Amino acid sequence: MTGYQSGDAGATSELIGRVSPHMFHFFVAETRNRAVAEDLLQDFWLRIHRARHTFRPGEPLLPWMYAIARRVRVDAYRKSVRVDRHEIRTESLPDYPAPGGTETSAQGSAKLAELLADLPAAQREVILLLKESGLTLEEVARVTGSSVGAVKQRAHRAYKKLRKAFGAE
Repeated sequence: MTGYQSGDAGATSELIGRVSPHMFHFFVAETRNRAVAEDLLQDFWLRIHRARHTFRPGEPLLPWMYAIARRVRVDAYRKSVRVDRHEIRTESLPDYPAPGGTETSAQGSAKLAELLADLPAAQREVILLLKESGLTLEEVARVTGSSVGAVKQRAHRAYKKLRKAFGAE
């Protein structure tokens, strides 16, 4: 490890060759998945490289390395929990038509553009900023130089006119 700290390429290769099998076995035993264990091993060596200056020569090496390996495993577990909580995993993607891929969607887009053109300029601007650009009410208010209440009112009136034009009311 002291050779690795000083930049000796031979010592680095020897350290990786000796420690990697043990760490890989540790990660496989913890995760029960070889692909995940390989990723964790990569992350482990990145962290070792970043933290190599904190190793004190004369101290035991393996406890220091296993502490880092444990942190890698815990961090990966926490990340997987966050991902599982916020993402929906599916085996196949749902079948949705591609936007603009068919004549009917092109006709629908043309009709929507025509309906938007029939709106007053202020209402059309608010709808485009909210829905097309994805801005928040506060951002639209800042852009248009009006209050949030005025933006809400314009949007409400525009939605009402669009629903009426689509025959939803």
